[in-house]
Amino acid sequence: MVRENKRKIRLIISFTAALLLAAALVYVSFTASSQAKSPSEVIAAGAATAGTSYEVFGVVVDGSVQRDGETLKFELADRDDPNSTIAVTYTGTIPDPFREGREVIVTGELKDGVFVAQRDSLITKCPSKFEEEDGSQSAS
Repeated sequence: MVRENKRKIRLIISFTAALLLAAALVYVSFTASSQAKSPSEVIAAGAATAGTSYEVFGVVVDGSVQRDGETLKFELADRDDPNSTIAVTYTGTIPDPFREGREVIVTGELKDGVFVAQRDSLITKCPSKFEEEDGSQSAS
């Protein structure tokens, strides 16, 4: 009977440890993620969140792309409000589909009113082949 009790205790301890590890993994995965923000949300947060890293999504403003050596400078506009823009400086690999008018996501922080992107954090969203020219979903 003593041997049977030890087996039960080991099983309970193993199950409890596995449950605690699973809970810790779920907690870390949800707290580590950051929600992407639009340029207007980052501007609104302003200097109060200096040093805070953000993922920013928006549309590359037509006529704003400038290359200066390894540095790429452009402006990002909100999807819904093209008048709300933020200047971005970026260094690193530039994805092939990057161009004006394309949606991008970039990670970095706001410094002196300019969004300074982390190296190699630029992601270009490709337009969906299921969307029509006006942006509405096609019935396919």
